[in-house]
Amino acid sequence: MSLDALGDVLKYGKSSLHRFETAQTMVPPDLPTKLDTAFGTDGLFGKLYELARKEFHPDRYRRRMELEAQARVINEYAGHVVPGLVQTDPYARALFRVSNPQATREEIEDKVSARLSRQALLRAEPPPELSIILDETVLRRVVGGPAVMREQLATLLPLVDGPATVIQVMPFSHGAHALLGGSLTLMTLEKGAVIAYEESIDTGNLLEDPIEATARRRAYDRMRAHALSPTDSAALIRSTMEALAT
Repeated sequence: MSLDALGDVLKYGKSSLHRFETAQTMVPPDLPTKLDTAFGTDGLFGKLYELARKEFHPDRYRRRMELEAQARVINEYAGHVVPGLVQTDPYARALFRVSNPQATREEIEDKVSARLSRQALLRAEPPPELSIILDETVLRRVVGGPAVMREQLATLLPLVDGPATVIQVMPFSHGAHALLGGSLTLMTLEKGAVIAYEESIDTGNLLEDPIEATARRRAYDRMRAHALSPTDSAALIRSTMEALAT
């Protein structure tokens, strides 16, 4: 059956079906049932969908980078370190060095260059809208020594309330929250689809299912409501920098 013919049966556009077929977009939850009805396959597509949605993306980090490059809005929660999109060269180098002490200098420099190359997104015309929530832990944990950390914090200040950037801090005083212990990136694509990416120490989970991505967005929005304002966040960043200078 052609995509045009299948689209008429399922009430889906040909372009949408093409993106599902070529794995450019996660299959929406209602499609497997419609496919089973159209082909009389007695729940086969539903069973395959349940298997597929539980699998990690085979090359999830590359896929995440592709989606990040397409995103018009990027929302990040960072629970442990400054996000890669706004890291300085020395800060990134210190992280890579401590994560793999046996890596050669060339290997570390390659990783630093790759990470910093992502920041070209922020210099695009127009750039994506970037909103970051930093756990206070990110400010307090000194990475690379006081001088490296001060430089990193100073780099954040112009982004706290910029033309296309907002940075807020989730203070210790708030206590526990839904994203405690991890990190989250939400990427809103040009047509409004939201993709979530969760990351732990050495694994990442790409969530393209609209239901799962929407649940992560709700958690992020609730957290943002409790974070410090940009003005108060900038004040806390400055005070942290001053403490590092003593």
